Amino acid sequence: MLQFYNTLTRKKEIFKPIKRGQVGIYSCGPTVYWYQHIGNLRTYIFSDILKRVLIYNNYKIKHIMNVTDVGHLTSDADEGEDKIERAAAKEGKKAEDISNFYWKVFRDDFKKLNIKEPDIWCKATEHIQEQINLIKKLEDKGYTYKTSDGIYYDTSRFKEYGKLSKLKKEGLEAGKRITLKEKRNITDFALWKFSEIPGKRQQEWNPKDFGADFSIGFPGWHLECSAMSMKYLGEHFDIHTGGIDHIPIHHTNEIAQSEAATGEKFVNYWMHGDFLTFKGEKISKSKGGLYTISELEELNFNALDFRYLCLNTHYRKRLNFSLDILKNAKISYERLKNIILNLKTKKDSCKTKKYDEYKNRFKDYINDDLNMPKALSVLWGMLRDKKLGSKEKLRLAYEFDEIFGLSLDKIKQEEISLDIKKLIKERERARNKKDFRKADEIRNKLQKIGIILEDTPKGVVVKNE
Repeated sequence: MLQFYNTLTRKKEIFKPIKRGQVGIYSCGPTVYWYQHIGNLRTYIFSDILKRVLIYNNYKIKHIMNVTDVGHLTSDADEGEDKIERAAAKEGKKAEDISNFYWKVFRDDFKKLNIKEPDIWCKATEHIQEQINLIKKLEDKGYTYKTSDGIYYDTSRFKEYGKLSKLKKEGLEAGKRITLKEKRNITDFALWKFSEIPGKRQQEWNPKDFGADFSIGFPGWHLECSAMSMKYLGEHFDIHTGGIDHIPIHHTNEIAQSEAATGEKFVNYWMHGDFLTFKGEKISKSKGGLYTISELEELNFNALDFRYLCLNTHYRKRLNFSLDILKNAKISYERLKNIILNLKTKKDSCKTKKYDEYKNRFKDYINDDLNMPKALSVLWGMLRDKKLGSKEKLRLAYEFDEIFGLSLDKIKQEEISLDIKKLIKERERARNKKDFRKADEIRNKLQKIGIILEDTPKGVVVKNE
């Protein structure tokens, strides 16, 4: 029985696809003006695991992810600079070059983290017609109004506004970050922003070229996700994913504009990943812990070390991060890889009823709202089980890794031997200097990752545990 926690209903629900055997998924993608940090990437690891679990359960997936390359302003109040335009001005480049560069880096990170790419990447700048068509639908139904700086959505017209975030509009007042100005309601949001000085922006469009009668400008950030998801998945689809920070505004606004335009339910299951935290608080430049994958690699970590770390905490719980915590995850992952290498060298086979028990228990956990920590415990329990043969252990490990995505079937001896060789040489130098305390510390460190050293008259013999 496959079940997911649905943010919309605040409970776990048995998954029932709209079309038998098929699942449509839309994931909020990156705003490509800068590098994505590991907090962002944790969310994409979660959506990747979701997709892997659905495939494991024999569903055919159609996965769509947007690329925000216009319209995402620096303020949630529909004010401030466009992030892409600002980055282009700062770096002295074309907006298109900025977005393409950071999108490529993002996709490179996907490969490093072994995240399956979506079936369709859709850029906001390539779907202006669809976005303007959606505005026209809302306009025809009386959900929009015009101000001096754009076309806005009137949230008071949508009676269920805020149902995803359980937002109560009554009592909301304009504050320091969000001001009413010409807005009718504090929760109203821009569908289209007019260019202050037409021709100054790199990215702007004349709606008249697309059959609409309003001024030159660019689409609002929320609009693109509704327009593009419905183009590729239909007006009503199965699953929408993202980070929990999208719940109160971005996803709330998506629902409002989509359901107002179509008159039907937008998405059946809303799934959200929680924050990566540093010292108990969401990672940020001011708080610390804000690394990119490339920066972690410079610190001698592998991208899959971070993926392994993410598996140890449920996607709906906050994951506390530090380099020490990541180091411990790296040690566990190295140990796992050494065990797999050792199993590859053995040919003993012994299948007991426990083989199917492990397989069934694993499936129960992954199908229970993607419970990766429990699933990971099944993997380790199975590997330690002396009643199972090496071939059976390896077969199960590879099958489980279809979900974990740790590339266990691709591990080669040379990939993990360089650091080990350095430590062995360091230990030999310590022994020659009669620094046996340091030599023992290194031996114990290697043993933690499954490497056993035996001192013989002919030298050191290295064994996998």
